[in-house]
Amino acid sequence: MDIQPTSQQPISDDQELAKVLAGVNQQAEEAATAPIANDTPTDVQTPDPMTMPAPQVEDPTPAMAPEVPVAPLSPMPPAMPSMGGGDLESIKKDALSELRPLVDKLNVAPEEKFDTYLLLLRSTDDQALIAPAHEAARNIADEARRAQALLDVIKEIDYLSGPQQPAI
Repeated sequence: MDIQPTSQQPISDDQELAKVLAGVNQQAEEAATAPIANDTPTDVQTPDPMTMPAPQVEDPTPAMAPEVPVAPLSPMPPAMPSMGGGDLESIKKDALSELRPLVDKLNVAPEEKFDTYLLLLRSTDDQALIAPAHEAARNIADEARRAQALLDVIKEIDYLSGPQQPAI
């Protein structure tokens, strides 16, 4: 049996591979149907590797997972219940005014204190919060984070110093 390829190109195409396997299977079938001249008794024959059927190759595609029904998403989240008749903006304003005098009493890391001052500053545009935000930024130990906080202070000063756009 000659197993050398007839051309110099390697067999890499699926169709060519299928043809080669078909040829091997055909040779195995022919060998299986040919009479066996063997001196061993018929009840103790050793299987000939050429007469064994080709191994079955499993399909490489994975089995699909069963579909799980998914509840459709509602287009709008349910409305929040009214809290004492106030809307969200008025609650936010109240919380900001209540938080402002308490920020100095917070027992948190300088980074968190700065973030709180920055939130208050951006929410209220109160220039009186720039100095405490700057002080909190200066107390940040990590130089990279301190640099970012100082840049944020500068940006807020630039924003508050610039011409104010009328609200639309």
